[in-house]
Amino acid sequence: MAAATMMRSPALLADAPAAPVAAVERRTSSAVAMRPRRGPHFGEVSEGSFFGQSVKSFGQASGSRSAAKRSVGLNVEAAATFETQTKVALVRIGTRGSPLALAQAYQTRDKLKAAHPELAEEGALEIVIIKTTGDKILSQPLADIGGKGLFTKEIDDALLNGDIDIAVHSMKDVPTYLPEGTILPCNLPREDVRDAFICPNYSSLAELPEGSVVGSASLRRQSQLLHKYPHLKVVNFRGNVQTRLRKLNEGTVQATLLALAGLKRLDMTEHITSILDVDDMLPAIAQGAIGIACRTGDTKMEEYLASLNHEDTRLAISCERAFLAKLDGSCRTPIAGLAQRTEDGCSFRGLVATTDGKEVLETSRKGSFSYDDMIALAQDAGQELISRAGPDFFKW
Repeated sequence: MAAATMMRSPALLADAPAAPVAAVERRTSSAVAMRPRRGPHFGEVSEGSFFGQSVKSFGQASGSRSAAKRSVGLNVEAAATFETQTKVALVRIGTRGSPLALAQAYQTRDKLKAAHPELAEEGALEIVIIKTTGDKILSQPLADIGGKGLFTKEIDDALLNGDIDIAVHSMKDVPTYLPEGTILPCNLPREDVRDAFICPNYSSLAELPEGSVVGSASLRRQSQLLHKYPHLKVVNFRGNVQTRLRKLNEGTVQATLLALAGLKRLDMTEHITSILDVDDMLPAIAQGAIGIACRTGDTKMEEYLASLNHEDTRLAISCERAFLAKLDGSCRTPIAGLAQRTEDGCSFRGLVATTDGKEVLETSRKGSFSYDDMIALAQDAGQELISRAGPDFFKW
C-alpha cells in the first residue's frame, strides 16, 4: 500500500484546533473580523457562524432586491462579508453553510476582490447561505436519498430566481447536466485530488485488524477499500468534517477517509495519518475542484468569473465529467476518474465497481491535453467499461 506518511497523534483531537468559527454578532454597522478560536475538540458547527462573519436572515440581508423574492420560501440566510446592511451588494455569492463550503465561498470572494477593484469596496460582496436537501437529511446514506443535485439544487434554484448572482459548488456534487438557464464558466485551481487516511491507532489501512470499522459515506471509497481489504467493515459516516472527526475520536469507528482538499482548505491537515496514492484509491470525479455558476446571459457575472477560471482545471474536470456522463450510472454505482496533464499531454484513468468491492473494472487512456481530444478519450473509456460490465452492472 503506497502511502505518504504525514503525522499521527495518539489523542487525535486532544489538542485539535476548534472549527474556524466565531460567535455570531448582529450589528447595524460593519461586521468585525475575528481570529478563529482554538479549543480542545471539535463540536457541532452551526451554519450561522464562520470566520467572524455577521449572519442575518435572508429577508434582512443587504442586497435583497425584491420583497417578492424574499417570500419564495427558500431556506436562505445571508452572511454579510464585512459590509454595512444599507449598501446593495454588487455580487451575492450563494453557498452551502458547512465550514468547508464557506471556506470555498470566501476563497471565491477573495479572488474576486483581488481581480476587480470595485469588488474590493466595502459592501460590494455578500455571502448567502442556502440549506440543501443533502444538508437536511443526515440520517440516511446519500445513495438511499436518491436523485441528483442533493447539494446543489436549492442553490441553483436561488440563482435562477435571482436571489443570488453566482453559485459556488464543489464540482464533485454538480450533476453532469446543468440546470437550464445556468452556465458554469469558472473552475478555480484544483486542490490535491487524493484521499487522506485518518486513524488514532494505526498508521495505514493495511495495518487495520480484521473486522475494523471504517466510516465513509462514499460508495466509491467503500468499493475500492473492500476490494483491497475485504476483512474490513465499512459503515455509513455522514456529517461535516468536524463532526466526522469528533465521531472518530469518540470511537464510533476505528478510521475514516476524507478528501485531502477539504482538510487543506480548512487548515486541518494535522489530523492526517497518511495520504493514499491515487493508484490505491482513485478519486471521485472532479474531486478537489471548485466550480462557480451564474445565470445564462448575465454578461457581467460571466466577465467576473472568466477572470478567475483556471483552464487546466476546467479541461481536466470536463474530461472526467464526460466519462461520468457516458456511464450514466445511478447514485448507487461507485465511479471514479482522474484526468491529469502530463509531459506528453493528458493521462486519464477511470473505474466502476460493485458496492461490495468484489468486482472493479478499470481503464486508462492517453491523448493530447485539448478539449476535444479529452472529451473523446473519456467517452471512449466510458464505452469500454459499459461493454465490459454488461447490462446489469449499473442497476444497483
